[in-house]
Amino acid sequence: MRTLRFDGWIAGIGTASGARLVLGHWARSPFGPFSDVMFEGPGGPRLLLAPSRETADFVAGTYVFDEVRVVPVGVRVTDRRHWAVSAPPLDLRFSTGRRGLPGLALRAVPVRLATSPGWIALWDRPARLLGARTHGSARAGRHQWYGVRDLHPVTSAMVTYEGVSLGALAPVEPPVRFGPGSTPRSPCVVRVTTRVAVAQGRSRTGAVP
Repeated sequence: MRTLRFDGWIAGIGTASGARLVLGHWARSPFGPFSDVMFEGPGGPRLLLAPSRETADFVAGTYVFDEVRVVPVGVRVTDRRHWAVSAPPLDLRFSTGRRGLPGLALRAVPVRLATSPGWIALWDRPARLLGARTHGSARAGRHQWYGVRDLHPVTSAMVTYEGVSLGALAPVEPPVRFGPGSTPRSPCVVRVTTRVAVAQGRSRTGAVP
C-alpha cells in the first residue's frame, strides 16, 4: 500500500427537505488544489460533483455514488466564515460560528499527533457518538484516516438544486451513504488531514496502469 495525503476542509450540511451534502475543499492534494461535492437528495441517488475526470475517478474509486458528473466547482471564502459554493446544478451558501469546546480541544492537539493513524484510530469510537467515523475501509481495498484539527459549527445555510430551494439548515439525518467517514449529525466545517492508503501498482484514479 502507499498513502496519499489531502489537506483542507470538509463541511457536512443537512436541510429541512432531507437533502444532505458533504463539501471537500482541498488546499493540498496529489491532484493540486480542488473541491468536490457529494450530494444525496431526500430519498434520491448519491451524486458526486467533481471538477475534472481525474479527481472524479479517484473520489468515485474511494466512495460509493449512483451518478458522477464532471462540472466546474468553485469555492469562495470571505472573512474566514462565509462560504459560497457553485457546482452546477447545485448552489450553496453557508456561514460558520465561533468554535466551541470540540474545536478548542482539537486545536490543542499537536498536528503531528492529530494526523497519526494511531491517534485517529483511538478516537473512532467517541466520534461515532457524534454520527461520524475517523477511519475505515473504502472501495478497491483502500483505507482512510481523517485527522481532524479544528471544528466550527455551521450557523446558517442556503442550498438550491436546479434552482429550487432545499429548505433551511437541519441536522445531517439520516446519515449520508457515501462511504466510511460520514459526517457529524450537527452541521459543521472541520479542518482535516485525510490519508488514503491505496494498493501499490495502481494509478491515483485506482485503475491498473
